[in-house]
Amino acid sequence: MIDHPFLFGGPAPEPLISTDLPGFKLFSRGKVRDMYDLGDRLLMVASDRLSAFDVVMAEPFPGKGIVLSALSEFWLERTTDVVRNHLISTDIGDLDLPESWGSRLQGRSMLVHKAKRVDIECVVRGYLAGSGWADYRKTGMCIGHQLPAGLVESSRLPEPIFTPSTKAETGHDENISTSKMADMVGSELTEKLGDISLRLYGQAAALCEKQGIILADTKFEFGILDGSIILIDEALTPDSSRFWPADQYAPGGAQPSFDKQYVRDYLDSTGWAHEPPPPAIPAPVIERTMEKYRDAYTRIVKGSAA
Repeated sequence: MIDHPFLFGGPAPEPLISTDLPGFKLFSRGKVRDMYDLGDRLLMVASDRLSAFDVVMAEPFPGKGIVLSALSEFWLERTTDVVRNHLISTDIGDLDLPESWGSRLQGRSMLVHKAKRVDIECVVRGYLAGSGWADYRKTGMCIGHQLPAGLVESSRLPEPIFTPSTKAETGHDENISTSKMADMVGSELTEKLGDISLRLYGQAAALCEKQGIILADTKFEFGILDGSIILIDEALTPDSSRFWPADQYAPGGAQPSFDKQYVRDYLDSTGWAHEPPPPAIPAPVIERTMEKYRDAYTRIVKGSAA
């Protein structure tokens, strides 16, 4: 179990922007994670990079990768009744790393099974926000789902909906219909992933509700291992989800949050057009963002243990 001091009010660690591990083969470098190829396994390192509107910010957010890893571990361990996942270990001692790197990677690394990734972001929305709200204002629908008239921003939906998107390594993800997803990966897999995603969301939303948090929406990634679907990458973190404080919920506008919406709001206040290069992020915005990330961890993980 990840128990880095930063999670419990300790000082922010030295920021980790990227890694270059001697003797390890780089598998991929995503917007946030560096992946190393260990044969039938991968070493997944969560950096302190932050992407907003699918663009990576220039500044690191110290400790962010630790929060992402710890929350992912929490959720992966609690969702195995719905679907298997790729997690093997979060103990960096299970790897033969130079001591200098081992200390830097502790708390932000996962040893995982290597799976064939399904190149779809499996998004579930329980509330009307973000691109779903933008689509509803234009069409009265949300990514192919017909919704009742008269909903406002942040409205709770009659029931959660599955709204997949493409997965872009660079540039912007694109919302797609389930029929388009079926064209890409097949109707059987589309149906299975939609069902699993909705079940994962329902289970997580119920746990969050007990801790006074609304899980407005989230996205999952899946892979195929030995012919079976498994949950991969991160799960239910402030990077991949919208978490709102239930006691402040007020439909009709944007909500306070425990996620990177705070950064998105700042970026929009600058007039930025969501294309590289992004504007500089002031230190107070970085610090406040990390307070929100750590608060999400505290409420969900420590609250569940109480």
